[in-house]
Amino acid sequence: MTGSNPQEAEESGAVHLTAWLMALVRNRQYGDLAQLRRTTGGSTARYRAGWFAADQDERDIFEQVAFLFAVYHRGVQKPTPGYGSFGVAARRIGRLRARGPEDPGATRLLDRIVSDRRIPWRHLQHGIARLRACEQQPPSWTVLCTDLSRWSDRKARVADRWAVDFHEPHDLRRTVRQKGGTQ
Repeated sequence: MTGSNPQEAEESGAVHLTAWLMALVRNRQYGDLAQLRRTTGGSTARYRAGWFAADQDERDIFEQVAFLFAVYHRGVQKPTPGYGSFGVAARRIGRLRARGPEDPGATRLLDRIVSDRRIPWRHLQHGIARLRACEQQPPSWTVLCTDLSRWSDRKARVADRWAVDFHEPHDLRRTVRQKGGTQ
């Protein structure tokens, strides 16, 4: 997957990975999804997830995002592409009246994630499991893959953006959407 722009190739790979993962759920390929959930050893499904990466350095990220997707979709018959960044998704973690910043557990989880210099796979897995347990939408798998590919890029400031998305006041979010903002 080479392109004229490495960023475009990366995003294209993430889009194709998401489409492939969603097809696994739609086509009820539960064996492949189970292989993706295994943390030890390689599997055909795991290697296939890595094939969507633009370069060798991103293979692990694509494989791990496929793992997170499979964790979220365990026993699910209808796939979801998710939406928003992980910070937006973390706002949905918690109980009915206390979600996101009002839920101390969600706040601690996000704080642990954004303070890590390396990709915090264990905490991300916990966040995905919490979203599933709360029956809430996951983050966009495509955006998650792209964000994690840029995790160490100081100019991308992925962790900072996730923290802002999580802590942004609810009233401000509504105003931005009404004025034609993104999300």
